[in-house]
Amino acid sequence: MKQNFSNISKVRGELSLPGDKSISHRALIFSALADGKSTIKNLADSQDVNTTIECFAKVGVNINNVGEVYRIEGAGFKGFNESDSPLYCGNSGTTSRLISGVLAVQDFPTVITGDESLSNRPMGRIIEPLEKMGCKIISKDGKLPLHILPCDRIKAIDYILPVSSAQVKGAVLLAGLHSEDFTTVEENNLFTRDHTERMLNLPVEIIGGKKITKISSAFYPKPADYFIPGDISTAAFFIVLTLISKNSNLILRNISLNETRTNFLNILISMGAEIIITPKGNSNNEPFGDVIVKSSELKNIEIDPNIIPGIIDEIPILSIAGALAEDDFIVRGAKELRVKESDRINSICLNLNKAGFDITEFDDGFSIGGKLENSYQSFESYGDHRIAMGFSVLASLTEKGSEVNGFECVSVSNPNFLNQLNSIAEFS
Repeated sequence: MKQNFSNISKVRGELSLPGDKSISHRALIFSALADGKSTIKNLADSQDVNTTIECFAKVGVNINNVGEVYRIEGAGFKGFNESDSPLYCGNSGTTSRLISGVLAVQDFPTVITGDESLSNRPMGRIIEPLEKMGCKIISKDGKLPLHILPCDRIKAIDYILPVSSAQVKGAVLLAGLHSEDFTTVEENNLFTRDHTERMLNLPVEIIGGKKITKISSAFYPKPADYFIPGDISTAAFFIVLTLISKNSNLILRNISLNETRTNFLNILISMGAEIIITPKGNSNNEPFGDVIVKSSELKNIEIDPNIIPGIIDEIPILSIAGALAEDDFIVRGAKELRVKESDRINSICLNLNKAGFDITEFDDGFSIGGKLENSYQSFESYGDHRIAMGFSVLASLTEKGSEVNGFECVSVSNPNFLNQLNSIAEFS
């Protein structure tokens, strides 16, 4: 689907966004594992999260949506049923990797599949630690489909993350929930988002630049009532649009303020962004609050490669802010972008090159210089929701507007993106 965007002259108003996608996945998983009834408010309305719901329904978890509340009847410890067909994870890397950690320790076989994009993403990174724990997984050269065999007994392990990935960490921790002995996961310097640790209230130590997280069946989730703060990665697109638009201001209500997710706000503030953060509360160890944004003149800064894992989802929209800021915008140490829904390094570079910027592409990042050509442009989504939303912001800032091809992929994370955009935008 080709989506046209008119020039936005001003941004005004307030937004309350659907729940954070990462937290939503985990609230569903913990509710499905618990023995009893849980509720979830403000669950993310996205294809990815719906995929997690569908997968757990196929293994016997009763999930009902009543108004704005999801009610889940959890299966309890190793209480899932064998699915009569493969579990289709669509485009969701989070679903496929996290449920693998849960289902690889069950007493029955499971087959996990995905769409073409997900089937080309690396799964060896979860297979290797899960097999060390005693799980048995057959794959297609380390990719989907995964054929998970029944597990006799799960073994606790001490595991050092070879790649900074919250999904890999989450898969190991979820498997570790099924052993009485402690499994530990160690991260070195590049710390990933910590929703699993927070929501399960796991013991965490930081020693000499290393983060060590422990888990055992003592931390097995119990039924709970969850409120999911607004998705900060979704908010990022509207934040950058407001900063770059003239005479604009925007209030984002009840947004996730998890410190492993707010590094992109810190970067923007260091670039000169006028952003006010007002903490309001805490839900299941996840802080949230309001974010107020005003038009600002931005100047690029050097980005520490050590914080890249914490801004990996925001780099597409940060690249738009950086492209339109003073001085060159440079990202290094972000090779993980190559194995997302698209090769995001290449997707960003190709689209910005179309818009007239001077681009240098590196193996692990890129450099952006030059100025925007304000002629009508045709950007490509490359089937990647964050590329589609990022370049819809740039399309809205060109003088004559522009278009994004393949825009329908935004439904993976935020199917209401256009309605939200139109509710706060004033057009030329």
